[in-house]
Amino acid sequence: MSSDEVHDERPSLDPPAPAEPRASELIGSALGAAARRAGLDPAQQASTGHVVWHAMGGWRGVVESVLPSLLFVVVYTATTNLVLSLATSVGIAVVFTVVRLLQKSPASAALGGLVAAAAAAVLALITGNPSDNFVPGLLTNAGYGLAMLVSALIGWPIIGLAAGYLMGEGTSWRQVKAKRRAYFWLTIAWAALFVVRLGVQLPIYFSSLDPANRESAVALLGTLKIAMGLPLFAPLVAVTWLTVRAVHARVSQGGASAEESDPR
Repeated sequence: MSSDEVHDERPSLDPPAPAEPRASELIGSALGAAARRAGLDPAQQASTGHVVWHAMGGWRGVVESVLPSLLFVVVYTATTNLVLSLATSVGIAVVFTVVRLLQKSPASAALGGLVAAAAAAVLALITGNPSDNFVPGLLTNAGYGLAMLVSALIGWPIIGLAAGYLMGEGTSWRQVKAKRRAYFWLTIAWAALFVVRLGVQLPIYFSSLDPANRESAVALLGTLKIAMGLPLFAPLVAVTWLTVRAVHARVSQGGASAEESDPR
């Protein structure tokens, strides 16, 4: 036997190449990290009220979420001046962002609000229709609602992907019937929230295309955006957080009896 043959028979000492992460794991990691930054960690030992309030960003988060739209509606209703209304809305978003940067506090939410407000203002200025200030929000609801619905129907609900990462179990929750069912319905509930917002606000937006209805439509769209924002978001956050914790506790107490071989 030649030395080359002996050398070829030796086992390789190189470590095996790490497996490529699956798309579901990457998505779950990203969603879970975002939820954790928002304070939505089911592993936390905190009251429901504390978790929901933290997810809303506290008083600062509430003000930053509500005030730009509120000022836009108030100023436009009082003056019917589109440029002034948009400048007021974008201006307050700029103030929020600058204050956060000066205080060296997390500015991602404020920056996101500033970008959204600026994009909406540019669109409204281009078209001359003040109701177009609400188009980015309508598109966001459509996108989120569709993503939630599709993910649930194909068996990979977004809530499950995020919760799996947060609870340190990856995608193994798909082998547990109770978890699959809970995450499916939670994701459907979130999809319903976005769809309801869209279903209520979209007809009003279309009515604003008629100049005769424009002023009333702008006021109504702004009011609905606020009323269907945090007041609907907060209860669903609470339900999601409580359900995820409860299903994990129940399955843990039930042990292996809850496991299934079918991961669908």
